[in-house]
Amino acid sequence: MTAPVASLAIQPGLRAVITAGANGIGRAIADALIASGARVMVSDVDRNALADFKAAHPGHGATFADAATDDDMARLFGEAQAHLGGLDVLVNNVGIAGPTGGVDEISIADWRRTIDVCLTGQFLGAHFGVPMLKAAGGGALINISSAAGRFGYAWRTPYSSAKWGLIGLTQSLAKELGPSNIRVNAILPGIVSGPRMTGVIAARAEQTGVSYAEMEKTYLDRVSMRRMVTAQDVAGTVLWLVSAAGANISGQSLGVDANVETL
Repeated sequence: MTAPVASLAIQPGLRAVITAGANGIGRAIADALIASGARVMVSDVDRNALADFKAAHPGHGATFADAATDDDMARLFGEAQAHLGGLDVLVNNVGIAGPTGGVDEISIADWRRTIDVCLTGQFLGAHFGVPMLKAAGGGALINISSAAGRFGYAWRTPYSSAKWGLIGLTQSLAKELGPSNIRVNAILPGIVSGPRMTGVIAARAEQTGVSYAEMEKTYLDRVSMRRMVTAQDVAGTVLWLVSAAGANISGQSLGVDANVETL
């Protein structure tokens, strides 16, 4: 008799931390995990979004934390330990769009801030979160990268460089942490509908002197399925990775992007 197919349901009471979890993709992930029975702690820099999260999910944790700040991240995981009593899942979701411009136009301060949030912020999540995952006997670490982590992205060099760096972080940690029963994967969203993508398209349209509609079409023409994806698409992939069905998935970079062909 063949073994039964592993369940897509998550373990009841699964303890999860999601950085930048009160808004956008992070909020969709938090909502999906909570709906599936997880206990969640989110961080964010948007105080209004944190208040909205707390109102929607009383009993779950939410705290202000700048992911590029060592002290904030140390405090986040201290609060997570107190609130959750341990950790089974870390979703390193934090990131910013960064500037749009030529390499000779982008300010050094904007470069550093983008790298600090998008790359160092996820390193700090792992730095403070991995000891808790080890103490739990293993778990899942998911880094949110981007389709920009597998293509060069002209005029968005800080963002793309950080997202490529996350692939290296994911590959390295999958090897390092596998013996500790911690599986490490990256999710690479493509063109995700929402305010951030609207801002990116608008900035590029202004820079090149075309309309928003023309620039949006340019982006979608580079996607095989000619459509954007949603934050809920990303959240569904997280649920699969943290379920029993994802127990042997590690070291992977999973595109959730309707097949972005180029950027």
